[in-house]
Amino acid sequence: MTKDGIRHTDGRGRRFDNVLDTIGDTPVIRINRLAPDHVTLYVKAEAFNPGGSVKDRLAVNIIEAAERAGKLRPGMTVIEGTSGNTGIGLAMVCAQKGYPLVITMHDGFSVERRRLMRMLGAKVVLTPKADGAVGMMHKAEALAKAHGWFLARQFETPANADIHETMTAREILGDFDGERLDYFVSGYGTGGTVTGVARVLRKERPETKIILSEPANAGLIGSGTGQKRSETGAPAAKHPAFEAHPIQGWTPDFIPLVMQEAIESRFYDALQPVSGAEAIEWSRKLAAQEGLLCGISSGATFAAAIRTAEAAPAGSVILCMLPDTGERYLSTPLFESIPVEMSDEEQQIANSVG
Repeated sequence: MTKDGIRHTDGRGRRFDNVLDTIGDTPVIRINRLAPDHVTLYVKAEAFNPGGSVKDRLAVNIIEAAERAGKLRPGMTVIEGTSGNTGIGLAMVCAQKGYPLVITMHDGFSVERRRLMRMLGAKVVLTPKADGAVGMMHKAEALAKAHGWFLARQFETPANADIHETMTAREILGDFDGERLDYFVSGYGTGGTVTGVARVLRKERPETKIILSEPANAGLIGSGTGQKRSETGAPAAKHPAFEAHPIQGWTPDFIPLVMQEAIESRFYDALQPVSGAEAIEWSRKLAAQEGLLCGISSGATFAAAIRTAEAAPAGSVILCMLPDTGERYLSTPLFESIPVEMSDEEQQIANSVG
């Protein structure tokens, strides 16, 4: 806190038994330089989770729900197909709890992700990018069946949306207790965040409009075409509306079963498509003008929030989810224009003194 212009702290007075107890209670932060003047825009910064993303929440709940149900026992291996953030979250959880973890991930995702998972003790099995997310999921299913491993099933398990209903949504209600909240803006990867939060907002803050976003060139929900599924609810094939996009962690090549509840229950009031270029642009602006280092999916969600803000009535209050940190995107287009060597201007600064 700031007192007399000087920052002070008395400490939070909290100690934790393990890293998993630090998941959640992520801060809601006001946007000061990028928001339109006629609204108040906040972001919920999920990079403050210990594993650096919103997926820490579902990772711990999937494991602990399986433990409670007796489906996951000491010594068993956990396996999951993931684009990265869920894998990082699962690797953190499994490292703390002592479970071996195997991740399947197609080789088109950033190398930082696979190295982070391996650093946390996981084994990472790469699948061809051409086979997409469906391919890595099928690989995980085959390995789980062959070896008797516990398959996390992030895209189908009720434990995913449930943790956002009991934690994320409750945090939002607490942070806006007694105050207006006109819009909640989110993209979707598994669909857990928007589904779980919307369950609560629809009941307890029905005046809050929910804005959902997806890639402009991969408008799976916007297409109106349903998803073909296997008996387990997993995707049977790629969705016909899918096209490759650079927003890693957002909108796989199928509509997750977890997301189906939000579609059927109309848990969103508007659907806002965002291009990959817009996502990258707003990610960079958030870093350079607000000091918020976040990933491409955060930039995409923020782009949808800015559009929402521009059209919103004066005095509106908007909350936007920022799913993860930007540090796991160093090898992606997000950083490709960020130079390693000094620019001419930097060189001039260096030369300005002896």
